[in-house]
Amino acid sequence: MSSQQEPSTAKKGLFRIVFSRTGIILLLLVVQIAMMAGTVFYLHEYIHYVYGATIILQVVTLIYLINAEGNPAFKMTWILCILAVPVFGVVFYIFVKMQVGTRYMQNRLAALKIETDPYMQQDTDVIDAIWASKSANANLAYYLSNQLGFPTYRNTDVKYFPLGEYKFKAMIQELRKAKKYIFMEYFIVEKGYMWGSILQILREKVKEGVEVRFMYDGMCAISMLPYRYPARLRKYGIKCKMSNKVRPFLSTTQNNRDHRKICVIDGKVGFAGGINLGDEYINRKVRFGHWKDTAVMLKGDAVQSLTMIFLQMWNADERKAENYKRYLTPKRKELRRELGYVIPYADSPFDNENVGEEVYFHILNHAKKYVHIMTPYLILDNEMLTTLKRAAKSGIEVIIIMPHIPDKWYAFAVAKTYYRELIEGGVQIYEYQPGFVHAKVFVSDDDTATVGTINLDYRSLYLHFENGVFIYNNSEIDRIERDFQQTLAKCHKVTLIEVRKRTMLTKIIGQVLRLFAPLM
Repeated sequence: MSSQQEPSTAKKGLFRIVFSRTGIILLLLVVQIAMMAGTVFYLHEYIHYVYGATIILQVVTLIYLINAEGNPAFKMTWILCILAVPVFGVVFYIFVKMQVGTRYMQNRLAALKIETDPYMQQDTDVIDAIWASKSANANLAYYLSNQLGFPTYRNTDVKYFPLGEYKFKAMIQELRKAKKYIFMEYFIVEKGYMWGSILQILREKVKEGVEVRFMYDGMCAISMLPYRYPARLRKYGIKCKMSNKVRPFLSTTQNNRDHRKICVIDGKVGFAGGINLGDEYINRKVRFGHWKDTAVMLKGDAVQSLTMIFLQMWNADERKAENYKRYLTPKRKELRRELGYVIPYADSPFDNENVGEEVYFHILNHAKKYVHIMTPYLILDNEMLTTLKRAAKSGIEVIIIMPHIPDKWYAFAVAKTYYRELIEGGVQIYEYQPGFVHAKVFVSDDDTATVGTINLDYRSLYLHFENGVFIYNNSEIDRIERDFQQTLAKCHKVTLIEVRKRTMLTKIIGQVLRLFAPLM
């Protein structure tokens, strides 16, 4: 790409500030400084009244905050922010909580859930069977279906991909077979070999009469794709849109990114996992050493949930009704018991249900032998920290594989502040020596696993749109565990001695950043 086409590093940095939470924070800090200066120089005769009004507004905001629903960690961070810098803290909190756009999205998604509910009905025979197999997983299935509308399926083949390049190869093969429609939803799309190969197939399929819908997160417009890129794809016949567009300083929807990775082909084949559409995810471009990522391919009944999850997000900003029936596929009549149970699920920041975290809690709380975890980030709330330690103290082998080469230094600094407490609690932490782990995997007891997009951090667990696949009693779980062991062989075990040898500056930076982790 020529220099005229490629934004400079400085320009990218400026875009990220103007369009990000950082921009809002800097703007409000300037407002706070200006108000303080104005009070001193122009309102010195009324300073007591100004100070009194600020205190009243601060107290009212704190009372509302303490009594509002939400995770205590978020409340503590907001309280600290409001007490430390009252004007900035109060204005920023009101700004975040009074967004019209997020309220509209919340109401719209609730309506779409009702619209799609007839196509997400639970087969009672499946629930009866899972009760007879493992009652704890039946409880989870009941919660996901009755509370959230994500049914449990049988008759679904699962194929696990231990690296992005394997998933990419399989996805290319399946895309070429498409006859009716292709739905794709991704967090990151970046020009290169991977996206170029996929785009070529999508253009060919449009010419064959295949309906193609492509959706990606609006943050890509900052430095990865041109802002009007959807219009370019629409010229090819591809229905394309950005979800959660970002606008400078005007909205906080950048807090609620579409972090999902979904591909559905003809309602028969579906892909999910951590792999975005960029060359680093298939190790054609080296950014942080070897990129370790994972995904699953589903074939069979469970693909229907991925179809509906995609259509719910696609229609969030649409006004016309969707004909959902045309995208359904008949379920298999024969029962293949060896395929076990599959539950595709999604998480939304607007439904007051922490679905991803609940699935992780379920695995940790019902393990008998081990829970093995791969995650790129480790920024934990008190509930997750306590659950991990309690499982380890109960004799469960809890191992977490983290990157050795991080993609975000500040996130890694915060992650390391949890190492001592986790290790002392019996949790084993390893770092992947060849490079960066981007996988989001929990596997337990040779019979249960989940693979998806959900990191062990506040953003994934509370703020983003996410998705995953819960798998039980499927032979592919053995491959997931074997991949974990093969990855573990390339890792270094972190010891308490190493943790204590960290420099004082590193410790201080990590501890300070941890205070603001829920807002990072």
